[in-house]
Amino acid sequence: MDGDVITVQKLIHATPEAIFALLADASRHPDIDGSGTVKKAKADAPTRLSLGSTFGMSMKVGIGYSMVNTVIEFEDNRRIAWQARPPGFLGRIAAGRVWRYELEPVDGGTKVRESWDVSRDHQRALLKMGGLPQKTESNMAKTLDRIAELTETPA
Repeated sequence: MDGDVITVQKLIHATPEAIFALLADASRHPDIDGSGTVKKAKADAPTRLSLGSTFGMSMKVGIGYSMVNTVIEFEDNRRIAWQARPPGFLGRIAAGRVWRYELEPVDGGTKVRESWDVSRDHQRALLKMGGLPQKTESNMAKTLDRIAELTETPA
């Protein structure tokens, strides 16, 4: 992995508004997750995310765990990003990766860019080693495919 950010993109034949509505609904994140690790939004997740919103997710990679996400970038129908950390004290000293979605209206739909940004993550060096970056990139492509399946309208 060169640098601290991996980005994938896809032309999705849907409006930015339809795609953003899906991304800004934390309860739908298990539906779009291409990795299969996002299991369920915590019950107190807001119905629509906004700048500064926090929302918890139940996750599973072998064993179950929780993450708390904070929306750190928000431009309605154009950009949303959240920083993921474990809850409690551990969240202050561990993790910190950012998941970002950028939407650009283009002819035929919306160019969607998803980025995995580890520049602020306490485990940045570990995350960049081995096959994790390639696996993450593959899972992100699957996420964009799922977003397309959920938002594209038949021609």
